[in-house]
Amino acid sequence: MNSIAHDSAVLILADGTFLEGKSFGYKGTVFGEVVFNTGMTGYQEVITDPSYFGQLVTFTYPELGNTGVNQFDQEASSSYVKGVISRQFSSNPSSWRSEQSLNSWLQERKIVGIYGLDTRALVRHLREKGAMNGLITSEDFSAPDLLDKLKKEPSMEGLNLADEVSTEERYKWNSLCGVDFDQRVKNSQKNIYKVVAIDFGIKRSILDRLVAHGCEVEIVPSSVDLEMVLKCSPDGVFLSNGPGDPAAVKGGIDLAKQLINKTNIPLFGICLGHQILGLALGGSTFKLSYGHHGLNHPCGISGKVEITSQNHGFALDASSLPNDIVEVTHLNLNDRTVAAIAVRNKPVFGVQYHPEASPGPHDADNHFERFVSLMAEHRRRVV
Repeated sequence: MNSIAHDSAVLILADGTFLEGKSFGYKGTVFGEVVFNTGMTGYQEVITDPSYFGQLVTFTYPELGNTGVNQFDQEASSSYVKGVISRQFSSNPSSWRSEQSLNSWLQERKIVGIYGLDTRALVRHLREKGAMNGLITSEDFSAPDLLDKLKKEPSMEGLNLADEVSTEERYKWNSLCGVDFDQRVKNSQKNIYKVVAIDFGIKRSILDRLVAHGCEVEIVPSSVDLEMVLKCSPDGVFLSNGPGDPAAVKGGIDLAKQLINKTNIPLFGICLGHQILGLALGGSTFKLSYGHHGLNHPCGISGKVEITSQNHGFALDASSLPNDIVEVTHLNLNDRTVAAIAVRNKPVFGVQYHPEASPGPHDADNHFERFVSLMAEHRRRVV
């Protein structure tokens, strides 16, 4: 057994890398895929983003906790990150919005943290070797035993995590920033569009942006079938972000195929939802070496660029997409991976990034406007 000091913790990677640091948050042992996020803000949104389910997130910004946490920056009711890795953290927040320290908040949610590491060196290692499984422990441990357990942890490839984080019950999202939906309708001249959102790990801020653009949203489980979707009489269907391997979300892919082939209802996919659309259209996906997790990824095509927020470990293979059916409308300008697609002659499109900007820039908000425009056109044709 290795004895560990009261405030100490260690990070062990699957390749045997062993890093010592100090403990914060909840004390315990957690396993997960180690990734890194390059954002300079938004740590609470990251930790509560269901797309990070099952992962240990390394923050490249050198200090966490300065602004504390609050109820308004939650992206979901639960916290999905298993562990947090930081250079430093502040237990004395200073912000008028702060309601609680990050340390106590992590403790309540049983999220294990380690700080005091050289996160620059760790990120360089992950960039060279790729994202890999790892563990954080702040308990007494046996290194050989933990490494043995770590080797048995499943790879992210092949995992359907969307079904694990999806809602079990249908519910509606029709308020924004505390303003009642019915009252907002009375004060607005906008048409209201009914959207069915398939929950593969949806973020609250995405729902807020849909509402802000004139939508009343009904969220349904990832296990929903075509019949249930059509019973809702939607003006549009939204496929959400989420964690895991998109190719493993068989039910979501089958549903997207049916919606594309059997209806003319506008479809909009974000992140995992975008990948599911690509798979439904005959494409394939692959795992990125270390993923895209940050707030400053340039995406575009034909001279038009959006600075985007991204969080994904898989991408669509551009060469696998049928050119006669699918148009690649945006590329990630860092590595030329597919950043957005649209179906020719169908009101169907998807974006790999998170246009709701929580956290991140607002350059891509126009995609919500595009979705509403497609629903407006669809409604006119139906009437």
